[in-house]
Amino acid sequence: MIVKNFGSQNLKDYQNELERGGKFVVFEYCVSIVIYTYKVTSSIYLVKGGESPLMKGMGYTLLTFFSGWWGIPWGPIYTIQCLLINLRGGRDVTSDVMDEIKKQLDPRSQYF
Repeated sequence: MIVKNFGSQNLKDYQNELERGGKFVVFEYCVSIVIYTYKVTSSIYLVKGGESPLMKGMGYTLLTFFSGWWGIPWGPIYTIQCLLINLRGGRDVTSDVMDEIKKQLDPRSQYF
C-alpha cells in the first residue's frame, strides 16, 4: 500500500504523523461521457496535522465539478456524492490503513 505525498513508508513515521493530528484520506471523482459515468476513488493521501484536506482534494473536486454531470442518469447522482465527500475533507481511512500496515509487518497477526 502506497501513500501519496509521504516519502517514508515506515510505521513509526506514520504513527508520529497521526499523533500530531494527521489522518489518511481518499477522495472520489466522477467523469461522465453521455451514457458512461465513472466514479473512482483516489490514492491514499496523508493529511498532516494543520493541513487542509480540502486543498489536497481540490483537483478531484474540480475534475468532478466540470466533468461529472454529463452522464445520464448516474452523472448528477455520482457528482453530488463525490462533491459532498471531497468538500467534507475526503473519506477518512486511517484505521483501515493502519490495520493493513500492521498486517504487512506481522502476517501472523491476521490469524489471531
